[in-house]
Amino acid sequence: MRTKYNRVLLKLSGESLMGEQGYGIDTKRLGEYATQIKEIAQSGVEVAIVIGGGNIFRGLSGAAKGFDRVKGDQMGMLATVINSLALSSALEAAGQPARVFTAINMFPIGEHYSKWKAIEALKGGAVAILAGGTGNPFFTTDTGSALRGIEVEADVMLKGTRVDGIYTADPEKDPTATKFTEISYDEVYTRGLKVMDLTATALCKENNLPIVVFDMDTVGNLKKVIEGEPIGTLVY
Repeated sequence: MRTKYNRVLLKLSGESLMGEQGYGIDTKRLGEYATQIKEIAQSGVEVAIVIGGGNIFRGLSGAAKGFDRVKGDQMGMLATVINSLALSSALEAAGQPARVFTAINMFPIGEHYSKWKAIEALKGGAVAILAGGTGNPFFTTDTGSALRGIEVEADVMLKGTRVDGIYTADPEKDPTATKFTEISYDEVYTRGLKVMDLTATALCKENNLPIVVFDMDTVGNLKKVIEGEPIGTLVY
C-alpha cells in the first residue's frame, strides 16, 4: 500500500457512530471504523484520532435547554471519552493496539494527554485516541482536532463525515449544490461554509495543516484518501 501521508489526525463525528439507530453507539459502524483504521495503521501510517460526542451529548444543545454552558461542555467532553473508549476497545478486539489520552486527567480511564506521550505511542505503532476535546469549555472537538493535529505534527487532518466533501451549499437540502475538489481556508471563511468552526479553520491556516473532508461512512474510503486518491475536498 503506497501512502501519501506518514502521520494523520483523523477527526470522526460522534453522530456517525450512531449508524442507523439515532442515538448512542452502533457496534456495526464501530467495527467498520476499527477495520478501516487498522488497515491503514498496519500499512505503517501513524494514526491519531479525535472523536466528537454528539451521539451522546452536545454542550451547545444542552446550553439551549438551560444547562450551564461550561457544565454542558464538560458533559460533552465526557461523551467524547466514552466514544474514545469504545473505539479503542473495537481496535484492540481487531488486533490493533490503541491508547486513549484524555485532555483532563482521568487516570485510569485514560492517560493524561501530552504531545510527547502521544507521539511515543504513534511511533510505537499504536493508534493514539485523543479524548476530551481541548479540555476547555467553549471549544469544539473540531478545534480540539486542529490543536492536536498541529501538536502531534500530523501531515494532514482527515475529517470523516457523512458527506463526500465540501459543497457550495448543503447537498442534503439543495440539489443544485456543487462539490469543490479543493478550496482555500480563506474561501471557506468568506463563503461561510460550515466545514468546521472558524477557530479550527483559523488554527489550521496559521499552522499550515491541510484538511481533507471525505465520506468516512463508505467502507474503503479511508484507505483511498491515505493513498492519495482525489476523493473528498482538500482545504489548503
